[in-house]
Amino acid sequence: MPSVILASAGYDHTIRFWEAPSGACYRTIQLSPDSQINQLKITPDKQYLAAAGNPHVRLFEANTNNPNPVTSFEGHTTNVTSLGFQKEGRWMYTGSEDGTIKIWDLRAPGSQREFDCGSPVNTVSLHPNQCEIVCGQQNGSILTYDLGKNECKPDIFNNPSGEVAIRSCNFSNNGKYFVASNNKGKAFVYESKTKSTDDFELLQTIDAHKNYLLKALFSPNSKLLATSSADKTVKIWSFDNSNSSNNNNNESPQLVHYKTLTGHVKWVWDCVFSSDSAYLVTASSDQSARLWDIGQGDSIRHYTGHHKATTCVALSDT
Repeated sequence: MPSVILASAGYDHTIRFWEAPSGACYRTIQLSPDSQINQLKITPDKQYLAAAGNPHVRLFEANTNNPNPVTSFEGHTTNVTSLGFQKEGRWMYTGSEDGTIKIWDLRAPGSQREFDCGSPVNTVSLHPNQCEIVCGQQNGSILTYDLGKNECKPDIFNNPSGEVAIRSCNFSNNGKYFVASNNKGKAFVYESKTKSTDDFELLQTIDAHKNYLLKALFSPNSKLLATSSADKTVKIWSFDNSNSSNNNNNESPQLVHYKTLTGHVKWVWDCVFSSDSAYLVTASSDQSARLWDIGQGDSIRHYTGHHKATTCVALSDT
């Protein structure tokens, strides 16, 4: 098993696996011309790669040359826009433009649970407690579902985007922060004093980009936020602890601009951090992916080979 699995996919109906240090492509999965891939995720055990498409999710072996999916998850009726795994890989969650979130046991056919969200779902994030799931919708809503009680919780995030579509949402690994981004380039950052969804409060609104904010993602160490945009850039934000470091000051740290990563020449659709939070991989409509050294602010590898827009990327390096 390779120590690092790096994969990208795009409008050319291919999934490509890359040697992260060299930039060489060592495996290509060719999908049918009617397929599209909206998101990629690697299972926690690094055995499989899940590809969200229209209207299914397909699971591929990550460490063989088998070009065929080992499982296809059927049940959504249109684009699957978002997916992820429970931290031990016991189950998968998906969100779709059909307005539903589904929970899937990877060992059983069909979905085991479904939540009707009432509007197309663009993004889904699982709280680190593994018990609550949040979705961002095309109508601007942010909904929270309690998996234990199997119900929608009262409005927690108060729909700061109005009717502007929520494009991306993400919890920090420490459970303290939540971010949602929208089609007008804004990032809404929430903080929980108790690391529970019951007391999240809006910490700040960042005018991060002047165009669609396509992906907002906290680093694994919960100290950085990456935002990627249709403006061709990725911005890195870091928490400024200067105010909160004073024992007499109870103010929460604010996210401040740290770096702007420039090099892509078209929309930057997706991004993923390395496990040590020092590097970022991005996917762009310029038919490429890039590896960035965040501290230097430089692109250090350029992954080229896709023939159309590269829309998603997945990385596992632990």
